[in-house]
Amino acid sequence: MNMAANMMGLDNAATPMGLKAMKELQELNPDKDTASNAQILFLVLNASSVTLLPVTIFTYRAQLGAADPTDVFIPILMATYCSTLAGFAFIAAVQRIRLDAVLIAWLGGLSLLVGGLATWFMSLPPEAMAPQSALISNFLLLAVIAAFLIGALVRRVNAYEAFIEGAKDGFGIAVTIIPYLVAMLVAIGMLRASGALDVFMDAVRGGVAALGGDVAWVDALPTMLMKPLSGSGARAMMIETMQMHGADSFAGRLASIVQGSTETTFYVLAVYFGAVGIRRVRHAVAGGLVADAAGFVAAVAAGYLFFSR
Repeated sequence: MNMAANMMGLDNAATPMGLKAMKELQELNPDKDTASNAQILFLVLNASSVTLLPVTIFTYRAQLGAADPTDVFIPILMATYCSTLAGFAFIAAVQRIRLDAVLIAWLGGLSLLVGGLATWFMSLPPEAMAPQSALISNFLLLAVIAAFLIGALVRRVNAYEAFIEGAKDGFGIAVTIIPYLVAMLVAIGMLRASGALDVFMDAVRGGVAALGGDVAWVDALPTMLMKPLSGSGARAMMIETMQMHGADSFAGRLASIVQGSTETTFYVLAVYFGAVGIRRVRHAVAGGLVADAAGFVAAVAAGYLFFSR
């Protein structure tokens, strides 16, 4: 359920189920102060957060005036898959996880699916990529909703009442994160107003230009820097980037792709391990940062592939 919530891009809705899963894994952990291999694998998969339908990002893009809020769907899918695959590969190497036939089949099948999508989109003319991405996203979103309703009908569940109960829980979670979001927005505003962030970005932009690289991606750098630390902070950076440059600008779209590429490594690590009293995290931080780096690189590559003109 935790991973399903992450796949749907429901942000903080995944946290309660993730905490429950971590507590149950802690019951199987022989050394209560040290993270077990299973807990580390779960945390890194959670932090890399493969996202199939980033509904929250679509919502913010719609609110900020994007002509087609779902046109970032395929780029996010490509970036988040690279992030998850890199995180899992790192943990598998460190923990020497045996790749049996079932695991290889899953990884191979998913890689072929994502790789096939990427290859097909690369064969399209540039002006057709974003519309096709939006079309597939809208179809999948409608298919998921239809599947929920059909499943509820088959299992004789009152879908409307279940939705209302879930919405009540979601509203409670939203209320609890509002103070953190407001504080982060104020902090970001102060950082912008002080000029420190602009000085840093100008320095990075100058360094990239001196090396002969394209500097358009630097405008999404604040979201990249904030993402491993705070989901609310990264979301605020994404919103601020879209407000400053426009939701359909290259920077606004790239910030959205970055936001959907990974989860918040240090937040997830602090909350999940802190909830069960783990103090020695072993290679969990390294695994999360490897996934973050892979996701950010893939996000920039996907952004240029789909939206650079």
